Amino acid sequence: LLLRARPGAATIAALVRADILYMIAAVLALGSGAGRLLFGAKGMAFYLSNPWFQGKVALFAVIGLISIGPTSRFLRWRRASLANPAFEPPSADIAGARRRVMLEVHLLALLPLAAVSMARGFGIP
Repeated sequence: LLLRARPGAATIAALVRADILYMIAAVLALGSGAGRLLFGAKGMAFYLSNPWFQGKVALFAVIGLISIGPTSRFLRWRRASLANPAFEPPSADIAGARRRVMLEVHLLALLPLAAVSMARGFGIP
């Protein structure tokens, strides 16, 4: 939503805050998953041998890698807007960041599908 209009200084600051919250949520999800992997009732062997788990971890990593681009842009925009309050990001940068964020959101929707498939026992011989 914040990437729809031409972001000004306040919108850029909001983008940076939202991105930080997104990173915190990702770290908490990763920590929760690691705790379940290491201390969960099903044991590590159940998870590591399950192709749905492997796909879920790979998908999580891909989403993390995709998020690097928008994060670096938002930080660059913030530095520029602090130096020059009239700064407006180039349209191509906005469109690129928006495409990547939309890709992240769409891929993120697949994570629960992998979790449910794994919990239902799909992929277990």
